[in-house]
Amino acid sequence: MRRLFLMTMLLAALPLAAKAQTWPGWPGPPPPGYDRGSAIADQHRIEMDRLRNQAAERDALAQQQRLQTQLTIQRLQAARQPAPPPPPPTAYVPPTLEQERQAREAQAGRSDEMIRGVTEIDAWLDRRPN
Repeated sequence: MRRLFLMTMLLAALPLAAKAQTWPGWPGPPPPGYDRGSAIADQHRIEMDRLRNQAAERDALAQQQRLQTQLTIQRLQAARQPAPPPPPPTAYVPPTLEQERQAREAQAGRSDEMIRGVTEIDAWLDRRPN
């Protein structure tokens, strides 16, 4: 991993040493053999190489961080204390007095609603036809 990082750093430094420059157009005529199109193409090629090197560096860094993350997760999982086993379930848990009282009140409320609803239906059925 260290070798890959050093290689990308060396490759990134090479284009910076040899930069192609376009002729600005002054103070005189261009040097012999100067071609504006090829100079611009050289600039673009150098910039593309620089961007590729940057992308390779970012990829190498991302891979390194992924590996470090995996190692950290493995270390944390290895250091984790095992959880105590849950107590065995009991066959029957008797309800508390409060739970019994709430159940009785809920049943009484349901029966009152049911009786009220039945009497309304009976009254509607017993009405005189128009």
